[in-house]
Amino acid sequence: MVNFILYLVIGGLAGMVAGKLMSGHGYGIIGDVLLGIVGGFLGGYLVSLFTHHSSGGLLFEFVVALIGAIILVAIARLIKRESIRA
Repeated sequence: MVNFILYLVIGGLAGMVAGKLMSGHGYGIIGDVLLGIVGGFLGGYLVSLFTHHSSGGLLFEFVVALIGAIILVAIARLIKRESIRA
């Protein structure tokens, strides 16, 4: 249970960073946190799909969640037809 909560916190932080990196203003605290959590799951899935690496510590989990959240922000912008540039 503690690992799951830690995973949610890391995903939330990654979402907040991705929101700031990709748009400069983010999607609000709740939107950024949700993007990070979903991005963490997406990033984890992609990492496990292409490698046999499932875990590498907190920094690795943060980077994976951040990349996943950035991918989600880019997809959301494509759907809304906004500029993807950071």
